[in-house]
Amino acid sequence: MIEYLIGVDGGGTGTRVRLARNDGAPLALGSGGPSGLMHGVEQAWSAVLETLNAAFASAGLVRPALEKMAIGLGLAGVNNKQWAADFAARNPGFGDAVLETDAFTTLVGAHQGRPGVIIAIGTGSVGEVLTADGRRREVGGWGFPASDEAGGAWIGMRAITHVQQVLDGRAPGSDFARALIHFCERGSNLRFDSHRDTMFAWLAGASQTRYAQLAPIVVSHAGREPVARQIMLAAGQEVARIAAALDPSGQLPVALCGGLAAHLQEYLPAQLLALVVKPHADAAAGALRLIDERLKGKKTC
Repeated sequence: MIEYLIGVDGGGTGTRVRLARNDGAPLALGSGGPSGLMHGVEQAWSAVLETLNAAFASAGLVRPALEKMAIGLGLAGVNNKQWAADFAARNPGFGDAVLETDAFTTLVGAHQGRPGVIIAIGTGSVGEVLTADGRRREVGGWGFPASDEAGGAWIGMRAITHVQQVLDGRAPGSDFARALIHFCERGSNLRFDSHRDTMFAWLAGASQTRYAQLAPIVVSHAGREPVARQIMLAAGQEVARIAAALDPSGQLPVALCGGLAAHLQEYLPAQLLALVVKPHADAAAGALRLIDERLKGKKTC
């Protein structure tokens, strides 16, 4: 018998879990490391299980056997069919499971299953629309570094490009550039004689997650540093392009989700900003809703 329902939102930077009783009553939240499939199937399951354990600990409960839990998962990278199949095949024993893209679980959570548009902007970015006639369509989400426009890693890469230009003398120095250089120096276990050497060392180990860690520096300087502001304005334009591709009529409500959503709103074009609504719930809640509906559907069959 299923005793608990689990909703998972897994991305390139972190994982969020919502824990509920089998009647849907919420119990706790958990947060942990990245479980996006681009990091590998084993890493993804490991992060999911560690975050699940954290949620049970937060609720003051002993985690039961996995077979007594049903899990809904919305993970970055599920649109890669081979990754998704490999992940599903490694199910460690959950009693039931639903695996979806993080875009769709975000959409379900944001609009409570009703028609609308979501653009999720975290480490990466992706948009999805659910139309009035029930059709789904996704835009973006091709993965780092080829896509993920406006996401944290995309923003971080542009910040690093600016630092390189400053170190080369192609652009003037600034507090913004110095803050980025200082961050990269702190992130290296080695010490070098020049900023240039430090930057090469940082770049050698740079990943999607590490680039995304630079985004908060861009956000914090955008109000007073022109280069940082231009990066954020460019991100806002990319968000607008995703929205226009999803709903050319510009009639559906648009929910901006993810860790960078709130920071990007002031950099959006006015036409898009007029359509923006507050999400009803997050992607983990959307995943929880999907597994709940699956179990209820089985009961009525």
